[in-house]
Amino acid sequence: AAPSSDMFDEIVMAEERFHGEGYQEGYAEGSHVGVVEGRRYGSLHGAKMGSEIGCYLGFALTWQCLLQKCPDEKNSKKIKALDSLIGMIQKFPYEDPTYEKLQEDLDKIRGKFKQVCSMLNIQSDFRMGTERSSLTF
Repeated sequence: AAPSSDMFDEIVMAEERFHGEGYQEGYAEGSHVGVVEGRRYGSLHGAKMGSEIGCYLGFALTWQCLLQKCPDEKNSKKIKALDSLIGMIQKFPYEDPTYEKLQEDLDKIRGKFKQVCSMLNIQSDFRMGTERSSLTF
């Protein structure tokens, strides 16, 4: 009876060992795939955010330059709003993906951009396309 119970124990132990090894291999593979997918998603999301903010900055700097050529009271308010938008963009912490208020600050920049467009009597429509970003007027 002793040899058959040893074989049974070996079979039971083999199943537990294979289960443990399979779990470890699956966990390691899942962790690796998660890191790769996370890095890819982070890069894509960061690139989109950078394109959006870069477009806002280019827009603001261009309008700031145009309005400074015709100084008057109406343009003064618009220039102040543009200065505020430019300042918000320049303070945005691009290099820190762990910044807690990243989304909140991005939403504030988007809101300021819409306010500036309204002041300039421009309809804003920022869209991320597959090829490039665009502002339509």
